[in-house]
Amino acid sequence: MNDNYINFINSQWNIDGDGFVNGKNEIDISLLDAGTYILQHNAVGIGGQVGGTTSQTVVVPTSDPIAGNILQGGRFDTPEEIAKWSIHTISPAKAQWVFANKEATIVASESNQQAIYTTVNVEAGKQYTIDLVASSKTGLEDTWCEVYILNSMPASGQDISGNVYRSINTWDGCGKSAFGGKVSSVGCGSKNTGVYTATTTGTVYLAIKCGGKTVKGLTVDKVEVRRKQ
Repeated sequence: MNDNYINFINSQWNIDGDGFVNGKNEIDISLLDAGTYILQHNAVGIGGQVGGTTSQTVVVPTSDPIAGNILQGGRFDTPEEIAKWSIHTISPAKAQWVFANKEATIVASESNQQAIYTTVNVEAGKQYTIDLVASSKTGLEDTWCEVYILNSMPASGQDISGNVYRSINTWDGCGKSAFGGKVSSVGCGSKNTGVYTATTTGTVYLAIKCGGKTVKGLTVDKVEVRRKQ
């Protein structure tokens, strides 16, 4: 996709609502999952002035058979997708996930936390990449949001621990101001590599645990697990 503008020095791209990021005037993208995608482009001038936005709709009829998203329900678009997720209670109060507006949002306070989880089938020895879109209209205070892959879920009321594959953590320096985009871009720290190697064949649990001192609304969407080729 490309656009041509005169007297502009920078381009910004928003691929399917993942948030505008800087790029070249022409970019190559891979749309690996079946669906309808909206691609937007901003032409940016001196001083950050946006001189124009163009939009293009792309329809992908069939998912990539190898690199397609193997996690079902990651877009929270329908009741059937939402039904694939469960809430894992950790703190008894002051932290709550809500599924609405085709996304999942947590509000938390006083360092309380909750998690949501779903299942995914993997193959032992294979590597998988994990990512998701996260956003907050306000800055977070003393907040963590972490993605885990677990062989089993702990009992209700127990915390989740283990390897973290995606992370937004204010102590590591991200999430302190409003943000939006893939956690591979807006996340931070050494626990944000997003690469998981399966140790067993069969069903595992992908869990998203978030909490903090002040979380007025941290939203997640477009959760994906893809096998590396």
